[in-house]
Amino acid sequence: MTTDFSTLKRPRYPMPAFVRHALDGRGLMAAYRERPAYQQNDYLGWIERAKRQETKEKRLRQMLDELETGGVYMNMRHASSEKQ
Repeated sequence: MTTDFSTLKRPRYPMPAFVRHALDGRGLMAAYRERPAYQQNDYLGWIERAKRQETKEKRLRQMLDELETGGVYMNMRHASSEKQ
């Protein structure tokens, strides 16, 4: 599935290698790719905007946990991503 980023109004953030590695390591790349383009982009921007490395790692862990659990986006209920 190819994600359409053409409708994004915010700048598009590239995926850092450490995020790609974490997604691949936890087997969550497919779950990440299933999310809408704005969510993929928001997660990356949110992680990258952190000033401290510890904060980047904390945000990355939250993203990974939300993708693994499903049904959550940025600590909010997200019904369309709930796992069956």
